[in-house]
Amino acid sequence: LDRDDCAAPRRAVAHRSIPDNFTQCNGKRPPVEGLAGSSGSDYTANFFVPTRDGRVTILQESIIYLLAAIISVPISKRLGFGSVLGYLCAGILIGPFGFGFIHEPEHILHFAELGVVFLLFIIGLELKPSRLWIMRKMVFGLGTAQVLVSAALIAVLAWFYGLEAQTSIVVGLILALSSTAFVLQMLAEKKQLSTQFGRAAFSILLLQDLAVIPLIAILPLLGARAGLDSGFDPVEVGMMIGTLVLLIVGGRLALKPVLSTVAAAGIPELFTATALLVVIGSALLMEFAGMSMVLGAFIAGMLLADSEYRHQLEADIAPFKGLLLGLFFIAVGMSVNISLLLDIPGRIMLLVAGLMVSKAVVLIVLARLFGMCDRRNAFSLAAVMSQGGEFAFVLFALAARERLVPAGVIDELILAVAVSMLLTPFVYLLNERVGAKLGKAEAPQFDDIPEEEHEVIIAGFGRVGQIVGRLLQSINKPFTALEIDSSQVDIVRRYGNSVHFGDAARPEVLRAAGATHAKILVLATADMETSLHIAETAKRQFPNLTIIARAHNRRHAHKLMDIGVDKIFRDTLLSSLAMGESVLAKLGFDDTDVRHVSDTFRDADEKLLMEQYAMHESEEKLIQSAKDAAR
Repeated sequence: LDRDDCAAPRRAVAHRSIPDNFTQCNGKRPPVEGLAGSSGSDYTANFFVPTRDGRVTILQESIIYLLAAIISVPISKRLGFGSVLGYLCAGILIGPFGFGFIHEPEHILHFAELGVVFLLFIIGLELKPSRLWIMRKMVFGLGTAQVLVSAALIAVLAWFYGLEAQTSIVVGLILALSSTAFVLQMLAEKKQLSTQFGRAAFSILLLQDLAVIPLIAILPLLGARAGLDSGFDPVEVGMMIGTLVLLIVGGRLALKPVLSTVAAAGIPELFTATALLVVIGSALLMEFAGMSMVLGAFIAGMLLADSEYRHQLEADIAPFKGLLLGLFFIAVGMSVNISLLLDIPGRIMLLVAGLMVSKAVVLIVLARLFGMCDRRNAFSLAAVMSQGGEFAFVLFALAARERLVPAGVIDELILAVAVSMLLTPFVYLLNERVGAKLGKAEAPQFDDIPEEEHEVIIAGFGRVGQIVGRLLQSINKPFTALEIDSSQVDIVRRYGNSVHFGDAARPEVLRAAGATHAKILVLATADMETSLHIAETAKRQFPNLTIIARAHNRRHAHKLMDIGVDKIFRDTLLSSLAMGESVLAKLGFDDTDVRHVSDTFRDADEKLLMEQYAMHESEEKLIQSAKDAAR
């Protein structure tokens, strides 16, 4: 550009500034950047320059995003790497460090972060407070341990790398986080969220998402500006607490009536608009108070987890979530500075290796300590969770602003996080293939269940399910048995039993098993979380089914009652009563007295179970109730 009055605005991207590439100006000053409809005469521009009303750039860039995704994602999935790697590669190719079709990844990244917000809203919808309590050991135990131990190990490595102690701690805390969007998307595509390592990954990611909030609050207190003020602003803290209370209390009181009114209007697009308003409004409210948008969306989802609109909300939000998550990964790919990787490849790959190996080692050790006995599950958890997370981009930007980490180090670490994301599909694919060669492959695909309209379906064919099945077989009453544990399926089949490998928590599996026409679902699985998930699915999708459920304990029974299951048999009650009757008989009681004592105790215990159901969320009331009943 030759003339000052024709100078185009410049935009800084990573280490270099890239000017808008106007081919010519024809002596006319271009419109002011960012103002649609600026006055001025026509000018000739290349393909990527906006017209005066700004619409062409949006449409043309949209075409670039769509074409890149349509080409890259199918190829990536065809090669077995999943869609996320396809989106990342598409972003690298069209970004400023690739072919340069798009020069501003920061702008699209801010918009695409809504994909992560929608993802956390759906996670909140799926995570009832009662389920969070059930998962407390994995979420607050395994999740907290992973964050703290990984942060400590990475901080030590960063200190050996030459960083100061405080800087090393900040880097360790940030890099200890994994990518929620990346991991959940990959596990969902592979249908592995319901596996043991899938549930463990979900628990760890949930704790990490919650940990982002205190990290955002702590970093400014550690920064260079912390000494200029007290480090504690009571007004700001009060606003945060007040906003949190407002969202929780106001949401609990207002959300359901509003959704009920909108649903009564019978206009589907209005309900969708309301769902979007709830998510974005909650997120912006939290951002206004100085907290994370994802926390607002997550809380809004949890507030609606018990409502009758939960599944409709999830269905309405899911398309936006998927589209924006794809855009988010494209924007992350566009931010990858390939030139820096080419300049110092050894240093970057050393950082990537240190990050992924250290997190993998921690995950494998903790997985075994928290009861993951199968080594293939522990290695799969490590393979899927060893990358850096999307929140690293946000937290490193905050650390740069507060001068907690040198700018050059931040550039290298951000690139290392992006490269670790790129490598995760390859690492996970290698893990699966090595496991397959060693005879430790993941469980096979679900069986094709023959179309038989049996009246009884048994979900869980372990000790309890097999006894029910044998009883039915003794009177030649056919049934369909489902079991999620492939090793259990193999054992049972060797003894001549008919059982199908399938996850009864999936509606399509139940439908294939004949749930549409069946009368009874025997819920015999031992795992409490799996049992509740199956019960919810059956109640929602197949109201024709009468659920007869096994409960591991009283709490499990109460949770089943919450769902609407009323025919519940606790694991040890009947066998323990029979054993007690035998004890009384050996002590010399006659049969009439033995039966009377046993029946009286059973009736009193059943009555107590129902009384405690009204107070089962309060441990203090439960304890007092148990003491009163004993007296």
